[in-house]
Amino acid sequence: MIPLLQAKSLSKTYDTAHGSVPAVRNISFKVAAGEFLCIVGPSGCGKTTILHLLGGLIPPTEGQVLLAGHPLSEPPPEISVVFQNPNLMPWRTVSDNVILPLQILAMPNAETQKRSKETLDMVGLSDFAQAYPKELSGGMEQRVAVARALIQQPSILLLDEPFGALDALTRERLNHEILRLWQNQNLTAVMVTHNIREAVFLADRVLVLSPRPATISAEFIIDLPRPRPEGIEYGEAFGALAYEIRQAIKA
Repeated sequence: MIPLLQAKSLSKTYDTAHGSVPAVRNISFKVAAGEFLCIVGPSGCGKTTILHLLGGLIPPTEGQVLLAGHPLSEPPPEISVVFQNPNLMPWRTVSDNVILPLQILAMPNAETQKRSKETLDMVGLSDFAQAYPKELSGGMEQRVAVARALIQQPSILLLDEPFGALDALTRERLNHEILRLWQNQNLTAVMVTHNIREAVFLADRVLVLSPRPATISAEFIIDLPRPRPEGIEYGEAFGALAYEIRQAIKA
């Protein structure tokens, strides 16, 4: 079976004023339809670069990204990205921020408004449709960013450490929401994170990257029940997986 998303011998080198900087070196992996894949590694190892390559946001220096077996050369409508920062426009309401991708596509207003309501309901923000970003908490801003990514009804969601700046309790709650959306919307998800426990909680599989230039140094199958039971983060199997992944990163 052809994988939904595939990185094939991917390398990326940046040209800077101080010379060439290799960020990613000869990385290959596949993502199956419906899978939740997390990518972890030391700070600055190239995690975000890999996600941007998968989304067609930047071109590889070598290799290619395949979407359903076809080479990817630009951001496709099937893939949406949630970035580290929500990047909301402060002069637009929550609803107007969410519908921006559809306005760029010149979608009819009636369909745009219908999707906005459905998507805000999905992320629990229907009561804040007319609020402005300055009136929202950090967690609510990120939920708006997730809604903006989902309104195009993508099949693949790429997440670039979207909850890294949030407090632990908000982050935990949003992780549960992401799992709910992933399951209910039949999404395929790839998330980069520096939080090992977050990766174990969310993922079916975790890839560990080496220090830059990034290569894949280890792979872990997360053989934990779905849906995740309440309190699974405090169980022995969960802790053992988190420890193994931490040791792999250190190595």
